[in-house]
Amino acid sequence: MLGRLKISRNGSDLELLPSRKVRALFAYLALALSAVGRSNLCELLWDVPNDPRGELRWCLSKLRTVLDEPGRQRVVASSDTIALDLSDCFVDVIEIAGAARKGIETLDVHRLRALSSLFVGDFLDGLEIDRSSQFERWLAAQRRRFRACHAAVLEHLVKNLPSDSDETLPLLEKWVELVPFDGRAHVMFLDALAARGQTGECEKHLIATARLFEAEDLDFSPIRNAWRVIGDGGAGVSRSAEAAISISPVSLIAGPETGRRASLAVMPFQSDGSSVRGGLADGLTHDIITRLAKLRSLFIIASGSVFALAERNVGPEDVARRLNLDYVVTGTVRREVSRFIVTVEVIETHTARIVWTETFEHKPDDAFMVLDEIGNRIVSSIAGEIETIEKNRAILKPPNSLDSWEAYHRGLWHMYRFTKADNEQARQFFEMSIRLDPTFSRPHAGLSFTHWQNAFQHWADRQKEADKAYEAAGRSLIADDHDPAAHWAMGRALWMRDRHEESLSELERAVDLSPNFALGHYALAFVHSQSGNPQAAIGSADHSRQLSPFDPLLFGMLGSKALAYVRLGQFDEAANWAIKAAARPNAHVIIQVIAAYCLALAGRIAEAQIFLSAVHKTHPQYSVDDFLATFNFTDQAAALFRQGARRIDTD
Repeated sequence: MLGRLKISRNGSDLELLPSRKVRALFAYLALALSAVGRSNLCELLWDVPNDPRGELRWCLSKLRTVLDEPGRQRVVASSDTIALDLSDCFVDVIEIAGAARKGIETLDVHRLRALSSLFVGDFLDGLEIDRSSQFERWLAAQRRRFRACHAAVLEHLVKNLPSDSDETLPLLEKWVELVPFDGRAHVMFLDALAARGQTGECEKHLIATARLFEAEDLDFSPIRNAWRVIGDGGAGVSRSAEAAISISPVSLIAGPETGRRASLAVMPFQSDGSSVRGGLADGLTHDIITRLAKLRSLFIIASGSVFALAERNVGPEDVARRLNLDYVVTGTVRREVSRFIVTVEVIETHTARIVWTETFEHKPDDAFMVLDEIGNRIVSSIAGEIETIEKNRAILKPPNSLDSWEAYHRGLWHMYRFTKADNEQARQFFEMSIRLDPTFSRPHAGLSFTHWQNAFQHWADRQKEADKAYEAAGRSLIADDHDPAAHWAMGRALWMRDRHEESLSELERAVDLSPNFALGHYALAFVHSQSGNPQAAIGSADHSRQLSPFDPLLFGMLGSKALAYVRLGQFDEAANWAIKAAARPNAHVIIQVIAAYCLALAGRIAEAQIFLSAVHKTHPQYSVDDFLATFNFTDQAAALFRQGARRIDTD
C-alpha cells in the first residue's frame, strides 16, 4: 500500500480492478483492528447513493475475486459487519504499524533496514475519492502516520549505523527531505557531512535551511549553535551537538518553558460534514487544552498556536516535529441522530507510535453535558497514559543519567509499589529530582507522599514523618501554588495532623484548580469516608474512578468507598467494595484489614478469617487498635470496626 496499491500472489502481480471505491474499501478494511459495520462503510465511501448497501455488496464481490482462493476465504462478511482476514499475507503497512506498536526504537539494524526498504512511496499514492469527506480525512491521517513512521525508522537506523557507513548520508538526506523542520535531522546531516570533510556542502545546507526556517517563523538559532559545536569538536558524530538541538516553538507561543516536562499539542479535532471553525469539535479541543494545562504536569502548546498552524494546513506530526514535541493528540467528532462519537489518538512523535486510542459514544441528550463528560475522560486518560510511558522510560535509564523530570517519574514508579523498600527508593529519586530542579513542584509533592506513607503504614515514627510530609507539601506549594498536586499533598499532610477542615479545604482547592485531577477526588473520598460526609465520600470515590479507571491508587478509591458504606450501616455493600479493593495487585496490608472487618460486619465470617489470616502471616501482632490508630474515624465508626474485629476473634 506504500506507493500505488499492488497485490501479488506467488510472486506475480494480480490485475486490479479500476474502481477507486474497491481499492479504498480494501485499504480501510486491511488496516481496521476489528470488523467494520456495513453502515459505517456506507457512510465512509458513498455520498448518499441510491443503494449504498447494494454498491457495497458489488465492491465486496470484486474484492473476493482478487483475495479469496479455493478453500481460503479472506473476505469475511456477516449481516452487519465486514472484515478481512489477511493473517497469512504480508502487508507492508501492517508490518510497519506492528513494529511501531512494539517500539521502533527497540529494533536492530537488520529489522530497521527491512522496514526502510518498504517505504517506496506515499500511502495509497494516487488514490483520491470525490465527495467522500470521511475517507479523505482517514486517508490524510494514514499518510501522515506512515510518513512519521518512515521518519522514525530513518532516525533510528542512522543512529544504529557506524558513523562512517556509506548508508548514512543517503538516509539522512531522505530524513531531512521527509521532515524538513526536524532540527535533529539537520544536525545529524551536518555532522555527517563534516565528518566526511564536506564543509562546503555544510555551508550550503545551513543557508538553505535558515531560509526555510525563517519563511515558517521558526527559530533557526539552535541548529546554528549546534553547527558551532560540531565545528569545534571536529569530525564524527557529535553527541553534544545532538543534545544542543531544541527547536523553539513558533513565535505565536509566548514565553519560554521552564524546566523540562513532557510536551504535548492537541490539534483541532475534525468534525464530520463541516470545515467551518468554531463548532463542537473546536469547543472540545479548546476545553481539552485548558484542562490539560490546569493539571500542570505537562507542557501544553497554547490553543492559539495549534489552531494557527492547522489553518496553514500543517499536519499533526509536522507540528510535533516543528515544535520538538514529545506527544501530539488528534481526534474527530461525529454527530449522528442518536449519538455523539468522539475518537482520540495520542502519538509519541519520536517513534510514530500510537500510545493510546479510544472511541467515546454518548446519546446527544445534552450536547454540552456530553462533551463535558467526554472531555473529562479524555483529559484523564491522556495524562495517565503519558505518565505511565514516562515512568516506564525512566526506569530503564541509569540513575546517574536522569534529569529532574526523569528522576521524578522514576520516583513515581517506586512510589506506587507500596512497599517499605520501594517507598525509600522513591524518596531518594524525588530528592534527586529536587536537587536537579528545586523549582519543580511535583517531586516535592511526591516526597511528601513518601513521608506520609511512612507515617500511615507505621514504617517510621508517625509524628516525625507527618512533620516531614507537611514540610515537603509546603515546599511544593511555594514552588507552584497553582499545581493541584501541591494542594493534594498539603491536604493529606493536614489530615495526618488531625486538621480535618483545613485538609478538606486544601483538597477542594486541588480539584477546583483541576477538576480532572483524579487523586484530588480520591483524597476527598478518603477524608470524608472517616469523619466527614460518607455520601460525599462515595461520590468522590466514584468520580475518581471514572476519571482514572486504571489508577495505581485504585485500591484506595475502592477502600474509601467501603469505609463510607460501613459508616452508613450498609455492611454488604461495604464488604463487596472492600473485596474489590483487596483484589488489586498493589493493595497493601491495611486494605486487607479493611476487607476482613467489612466482611465480619456483613456476617461473612469465614471469608473475613481468610483475610485476617493473610494479614497475620506478615504482621502477626496486628490488632484493631493498630487499625484505628491509622485512621481518624468518628467514635461511632471506630465502634463499628471494633465490633467487626470482635466477631472474627470470637468466631
